[in-house]
Amino acid sequence: MKAIVVTDPDAGTAGMTLAERPDPETARLASLDGANYGDVVVEVHASGFTGDELEWPSTWVDRLGRNRTPSIPGHEVAGVVTSLTYGTAGLSVGQRVFGLTDWTRDGTLAQYVVVEARNLAPLPGDIDFTVGASVVMTGLTAWQGLFEHGHLSVGQSLLVHGAAGAVGSMVAQLAREAGAHVIGTGRAAHHQSALDFGAHEFVDLDNDTLEDVGGVDFVFDVFGGDIGARSARLVRGGGTFVTVTGPPEVRPADGLAVDFVVVSDRAQLGEIAQRVREGRLRTHIGQVANLDDAVAAFNPAQKVNGKTIIRMQ
Repeated sequence: MKAIVVTDPDAGTAGMTLAERPDPETARLASLDGANYGDVVVEVHASGFTGDELEWPSTWVDRLGRNRTPSIPGHEVAGVVTSLTYGTAGLSVGQRVFGLTDWTRDGTLAQYVVVEARNLAPLPGDIDFTVGASVVMTGLTAWQGLFEHGHLSVGQSLLVHGAAGAVGSMVAQLAREAGAHVIGTGRAAHHQSALDFGAHEFVDLDNDTLEDVGGVDFVFDVFGGDIGARSARLVRGGGTFVTVTGPPEVRPADGLAVDFVVVSDRAQLGEIAQRVREGRLRTHIGQVANLDDAVAAFNPAQKVNGKTIIRMQ
């Protein structure tokens, strides 16, 4: 099968190459080599990729610390189940699915991927594979940060960074629907997009003063660094600071600080899919490329705002 592979941790996305990799035939036959109890093989129709996953140790070594290169990156998938191993529950051959794959196994930038069935959810037939792949990581990150870790409630004020970006746009939409007052941030060029995705107000981080926002009940940080530190100081007493950039260097003076790693969840994926179907949740896709052009897509001449999705042909 065709796949994007990486072998050099220092090369970044420039080190990606298109290669032939073994087709997971053994997994299809449910043998002990290449598949585990409860695995399924998915024919990939669309795949997402998160740029910083090439910095994750799990991209390069397995759970025992052994080198696993050449490895296939990408962990967001939408596709069709082609075979099942023993112990699989809730899915069937020929079913459309979407979800996140295990961080320490070969990923989704390939024509086929082996995934634990529990990490997948049914993808309704009226949701395109491209859309399905684009809402997995972004939607789950927003959902878990807001509701599972942050316990967002009606009437709270929420500051979300990158409100026109892939994750931030999801946060803005879900938070507004939940009854929060949403303040989005970003560059001036993203002002209208942030408002279109649900922000009530917008802060231009290049020209406005972040601190003029005043106190807020909730911060959802996707930037970290200086912006994250300054934002943590804006959290009111009893408020919440949620970040996806790692343990925060600065915490609210009288509030909760949470950093988390997103996980796949079938029920949450179902909630996200339902909102997509009803038009209550829109994904932000920056560009779509095929697998043959994936390396160039991940090394664009100009920055692309939104999610890059790879469609298989």
